[in-house]
Amino acid sequence: MSRKIRVGLAGLGKMGLSHFALVNAHPDTETVACDATGMLVDMLSRNIPNRLYRDYDRMLAEEQLDAVVISTPSRLHGGMVRAALDRGIHVFCEKPFCLDWRESEALADLAEARGLVGRVGYHYRHVGAMREMKRIVDAGALGRITHVLAEAYGPVVLRPKKQTWRSRKSEGGGCLYDYAAHPLNLLNWLFGAPERVSGSVLGSVFSDEIDDEVFATLSFPGGTTAQLSVNWSDESHRKMSTKLSLIGTNGRINVDRQECQVYLRAPVAGLPDYGKGWTVRYTTELTEDPWFYLRGEEYSHQIDDFVRAVRDGAGRTGENDFRSAALTDRTIAMILADAAGETVAAPAAVAQSPAARRGLGWFMRGREG
Repeated sequence: MSRKIRVGLAGLGKMGLSHFALVNAHPDTETVACDATGMLVDMLSRNIPNRLYRDYDRMLAEEQLDAVVISTPSRLHGGMVRAALDRGIHVFCEKPFCLDWRESEALADLAEARGLVGRVGYHYRHVGAMREMKRIVDAGALGRITHVLAEAYGPVVLRPKKQTWRSRKSEGGGCLYDYAAHPLNLLNWLFGAPERVSGSVLGSVFSDEIDDEVFATLSFPGGTTAQLSVNWSDESHRKMSTKLSLIGTNGRINVDRQECQVYLRAPVAGLPDYGKGWTVRYTTELTEDPWFYLRGEEYSHQIDDFVRAVRDGAGRTGENDFRSAALTDRTIAMILADAAGETVAAPAAVAQSPAARRGLGWFMRGREG
C-alpha cells in the first residue's frame, strides 16, 4: 500500500484522544474522527484541520477508510467492530474487546475469514520487560511453573463518584473489565485459558454498582496456579501499576513495567545472557526506540504495529489480536460466573506456544458445541 492509510477514529475520550494523537502523528496515515459529543467536536473543529463527525455510521459511509480505531464505551465495541469488518475495514479496538465472549469469538472468526487485521489495546504486550518475561517463559528457563501472582493497583476510584459509563456494569465499567483485564490478558499470553476459576470476589470499596477490587484463583493445565489481586481504589499508587511474580522449579521472575528481575537456580541453554542467580534487566534496555514517543513507548509501538500490519498485509495474527482478546473475555466471564456461584466451561485446548508444547500451558480457543 503506497498511498497513505485512511484511518477513522471513533470516541474522543481519554484513550481516544491519545490514540487520535498517535495515529494522526504517524507518517503513513491520514486521519478523520468522530464523537457523539457535539461540543467536543465543535471545539476540535476550530483547532485542527482533520474532518470530524458526530456519527460513526456516517463516517464509515462517507469516508473511504482502510482502518478504524475504536475507543468508545465497552458495550458499543461489538456493533462498531462488526460494522467496520462488514465494510472490509481493518480494526483496532480498545480493551476489553466485547462484554460477551461469544460476540468476541464471532468477530474474531469474521476478521480471520475476511483477512482483516484486528487488534485490541492490551498495551502491556508491547512493554519491553513484559516481552522479556514471555521470552524467558517460552524458553523454559523457569522449569515447571507452579505459581503466579498477578497484580494491578491504582488510584481510579478513591471516593463515591458521579455516574459515568465506567461506573455502570452494563456499560462495561468496573475494576474487572477496566483493570483486571490487563493482568488476565498477560496470564492468557503465557498459559492460555484456565481450566477452572475459584474463590472469585468482586468487592466494592466506594462504588455502588460496580466492583472496585477483584480477587480470584485461576488453575491452568500443567499444574500452574495463579492468584489474581486487583484494586483500583488504592491511593498508595500514583498511577496504574501492573506486576507479575512467577515461581518455577528452576527459578522465578518478578516483572513490572520498569524491569524484569530473574533468578535462576541453573543456567538454561538458549539464554546465554542469564546465568545462575539474579539478573535484572530494565525496560529501557529491552525496548526498541519507537519512531516517535507520545504517552509511552508501548502505546506508540501498538499503534505502529497496527498501521504496519494494515500497510504491509503482514503480522495479522499479532500478539494482541482479536482471538487472544476473545480468550481474555472468556476468562473474565469465568470469573463473573464463579463469583455468582455459576460456571462457564473452559475452552477446548489447542497447543500453540513453546511453553504449551512443553506442558507448561495451552492456548485455548472456545467453541460452542
